[in-house]
Amino acid sequence: MDRAVAALTICSQKLAARQVAGARLIATEACRAAANGEEFIERVKRETGLDLEIVSRESEARLAVSGCGSLVDRAAKGAVLFDIGGGSSEIALLDLRQGYSRRLSNHIVAWTSLPVGVVSLAEHYGGRDVTPALFETMIASVVARIESFEGRDKLADLVGTGDFHLLGTSGTVTTLAGVHLNLERYDRRQVDGLWLTNDEVSELVARIAGWSFEERVANPCIGSDRADLVLAGCAILEAIRRVWPAPRLRVADRGLREGLLTEMMVADGVWRKGAPVRQKVLA
Repeated sequence: MDRAVAALTICSQKLAARQVAGARLIATEACRAAANGEEFIERVKRETGLDLEIVSRESEARLAVSGCGSLVDRAAKGAVLFDIGGGSSEIALLDLRQGYSRRLSNHIVAWTSLPVGVVSLAEHYGGRDVTPALFETMIASVVARIESFEGRDKLADLVGTGDFHLLGTSGTVTTLAGVHLNLERYDRRQVDGLWLTNDEVSELVARIAGWSFEERVANPCIGSDRADLVLAGCAILEAIRRVWPAPRLRVADRGLREGLLTEMMVADGVWRKGAPVRQKVLA
């Protein structure tokens, strides 16, 4: 908690220095699940002046959709958007058969927030030395959680067809994209919006799952910070792919932050077709 408050103090100083006119500051699963989440929020307010808001799982899912909306294929009839986080994973089913609107969150026909993310899964099963059998166990545990999601079949007639695709926003999918591109260092400009075929995703997951911990550390798109988490992320991704198989996956290096900005612009009257852009700083 002390480290988090120290980091937020720096954020507060930067916001003040830039004279930000409007801000919305949110906390997600870590604060939702923590017994002292409210205590943390109060301490942050008291020591930094930042007014954090603990958002619901539904709000988090909708913000993720808003942030990634422009990456949904306009020709698609349906898509599953997912955000693999540290303590939870948000999944939203989008029905686009009646046309595509500017606010993609209006197309959500079902959503869920799985209480499992890369950190929680790695802590439960281990993330350093993962055998093939353990990897399958991790996948199965996530599949079981998804199968309890009542709305999972809302796009059943589209799943697996060319009119359907997956859209992932998380460190897991951006890492896979970086490995696929053989990047010497991560480059958002090359990753954001990248399409991967089903076979390419399968090959990437199998390749990374076959690497030792040291090999994962040595990859510049994984490194020491994610080497013990990336297989947990791959297990969650594999579970999603097994429940909602798709010929293509699109990678998004965007999400809640962009969703917040979009929602703020909508509330401010800027996010309208043909609306003039006003000079205002948002964060």
